[in-house]
Amino acid sequence: MKGRRRRGWLQATRRRGLPGGARPAEMYGVCGCCGALRPRYKRLVDNIFPEDPEDGLVKTNMEKLTFYALSAPEKLDRIGAYLSERLIRDVGRHRYGYVCIAMEALDQLLMACHCQSINLFVESFLKMVAKLLESEKPNLQILGTNSFVKFANIEEDTPSYHRSYDFFVSRFSEMCHSSHDDMEIKTKIRMSGIKGLQGVVRKTVNDELQANIWDPQHMDKIVPSLLFNLQHVEEAESRSPSPLQAPEKEKENPAELAERCLRELLGRAAFGNIKNAIKPVLIHLDNHSLWEPKVFAIRCFKIIMYSIQQLLSHLDANSRSAATVRAGIVEVLSEAAVIAATGSVGPTVLEMFNTLLRQLRLSIDYALTGSYDVAMSLGTKIIKEHEERMFQEAVIKTIGSFASTLPTYQRSEVILFIMSKVPLPSLHHPMETGKTGENRNRLTQIMLLKSLLQVSTGFQCNNMMSALPSNFLDRLLSTALMEDAEIRLFVLEILISFIDRHGNRHKFSTISTLSDISVLKLKVDKCSRQDTVFMKKHSQQLYRHIYLSCKEETNIQKHYEALYGLLALISIELANEEVVVDLIRLVLAVQDVAQVNEENLPVYNRCALYALGAAYLNLISQLTTVPAFCQHIHEVIETRKKEAPYMLPEDVFVERPRLSQNLDGVVIEFLFRQSKISEVLGGSGYNSDRLCLPYIPQLTDEDRLSKRKSIGETISLQVEVESRNSPEKEERVPAEEITYETLKKAIVDSVAVEEQERERRRQVVEKFQKAPFEEIAAHCGARASLLQSKLNQIFEITIRPPPSPSGTITAAYGQPQNHSIPVYEMKFPDLCVY
Repeated sequence: MKGRRRRGWLQATRRRGLPGGARPAEMYGVCGCCGALRPRYKRLVDNIFPEDPEDGLVKTNMEKLTFYALSAPEKLDRIGAYLSERLIRDVGRHRYGYVCIAMEALDQLLMACHCQSINLFVESFLKMVAKLLESEKPNLQILGTNSFVKFANIEEDTPSYHRSYDFFVSRFSEMCHSSHDDMEIKTKIRMSGIKGLQGVVRKTVNDELQANIWDPQHMDKIVPSLLFNLQHVEEAESRSPSPLQAPEKEKENPAELAERCLRELLGRAAFGNIKNAIKPVLIHLDNHSLWEPKVFAIRCFKIIMYSIQQLLSHLDANSRSAATVRAGIVEVLSEAAVIAATGSVGPTVLEMFNTLLRQLRLSIDYALTGSYDVAMSLGTKIIKEHEERMFQEAVIKTIGSFASTLPTYQRSEVILFIMSKVPLPSLHHPMETGKTGENRNRLTQIMLLKSLLQVSTGFQCNNMMSALPSNFLDRLLSTALMEDAEIRLFVLEILISFIDRHGNRHKFSTISTLSDISVLKLKVDKCSRQDTVFMKKHSQQLYRHIYLSCKEETNIQKHYEALYGLLALISIELANEEVVVDLIRLVLAVQDVAQVNEENLPVYNRCALYALGAAYLNLISQLTTVPAFCQHIHEVIETRKKEAPYMLPEDVFVERPRLSQNLDGVVIEFLFRQSKISEVLGGSGYNSDRLCLPYIPQLTDEDRLSKRKSIGETISLQVEVESRNSPEKEERVPAEEITYETLKKAIVDSVAVEEQERERRRQVVEKFQKAPFEEIAAHCGARASLLQSKLNQIFEITIRPPPSPSGTITAAYGQPQNHSIPVYEMKFPDLCVY
């Protein structure tokens, strides 16, 4: 019996690679002297190691160990501790073959066992992984990383309250920055570091009981490590591999792996954690001066899908940085905004535009003052105006890029928001005074209108009431009355962008009198009901601003081209018979402006107005397809071509316009006659009575605020004289008791009175616009007679002499009667004589 035990002990010691009779250092006590008395789990662990490590893991014995671990899960922690002891001993003795066998056994046990005791086993496993990562041998580091990645993919059934991954985050981050001399080994170590960080994130990000991986202490290590490998993609690509090795190199590229890991990291981030993940990116770009080339920054923020909020905050934080740095941040934002606008987590839309508009205004202040902030002693910095302009253009481009990705309803909100920021000369939007204030107002208006033009470009909305609501249209058209020619041009272009819904705008970029407009291939649709309602509500407002814009002395060719495009697009997109009639009246009124010249316009402006009218009437006559109307327009144009070419666009809107020095003697044959047009269109069903009325713009309060001469400065006075009883006949009315019902009635009555007054004014205006001349003349004559009778009554009362000093006399029938003396017979005291 003793001999058999002796032989069994010798066999066990040989399997462990120990000399006969020798004891391992960890063996102690009575059990260490006899292998049969050693715990079963230790014997099973020892049996998985072959005599020669090159033979690899003994699979049959590994199956026995796995079955034992599953049958007795309470022994799993002891199995892990014993394996850990063996691995630490083998690493110290440089027996790396047994180290690999031990890690393989640990991996299989981890994959097979999911019990409540696995937490203690995991502690031993992580201890062994940490031991491998601490080694200076690259192969051991890679081995430990691969085991950790396998462990990270395991979903544990029970939570862990005390596990820490701080060491692994630090070690994997250090591996990502490896600078090994061998390029291939360096690449493998870096990729192992990236995989390890990815494993840490996967293991901890969804477990609330684990250490918070989103803490700044962890993110400040993970994110820069990924960016470091992403940044050195050019270095890896510069060493072009052979064609046979190219596929393998592509798989082993640390930059691509870092990009995937960064995408996964940010994809797992909640909105509350994104700040800690984005802040290291911004710090990395700042520390390495990567905003100005902006190539790598754009690459980063194309990867970061949830970055807009932090990038906006970073733009505010760098509001006093150089213009080139701010421009780089804005251009990065422009590239990333297209991705972020598709629905990713980020700020509200208006918050982003508010930040960009605030930066735009700050840039204007910097360009005007020449310093970032005098109070902070930063005025010594030299601000280059052209760099600020470059930054402003970058902001405007970003606004347009982001707005182009928004749905229609959000785009409408952005349009209203930008328009609300435009400074206007009104009570609700006071403007800065002084020369500096005026320059700031002007630049702000121009930049905001440029931004609005970017947003409105390509804007498609079937309902013009939604595209141009009243509050927006009122503010936009108010800017059309300003003195600055550039601002007026922006307003016209913005209106054209909104009205053009079929892509006809470029077809009217050149003003001409085509004999056949079919070559333009215009896309014309029937005016919808919503458009008809819009024109009934806002048509007179649009006509008025077009009329006033035509009378500006500072207009150049671009203004007339924009006016022609606006008139043409209204005729195509929004026109019905009533609108066509009003547009013809408007253009004929513009022709009268050039002919009468009450505004003392230069010769070029007058010729341009003649040419503008000819081009538009030529277009509208072919759109209406009324033969007699087309014939009249064609005859006038042909007459002008022969005798007055300076009244046609082909001679006016060219690089060197051919003008006439004398426009006062324009004969009637050169003009489009309103009577003739109303006659020919009246025969085709158009409202001839309305055509006969000359166009007169409506009066509003905007002209007072525009600081310029306009028809709004004309003051209309109406005198109304009412007869009143003399004071002697007035009876004193007792004071009325004030109660709640009295106040309520007063409020209701005041509202009713206001409505009646508004309706009365509307009827008066409509009457003077539509009524025949004879009716208006008769009405004015009746009012004149009434006024004269009232004046006669007043004069009779005024010149009546006072009572005679002699007192009263009694007339017939016993009634007392005052005796009056004519004024010329009265004798005044000497005191009154001058």
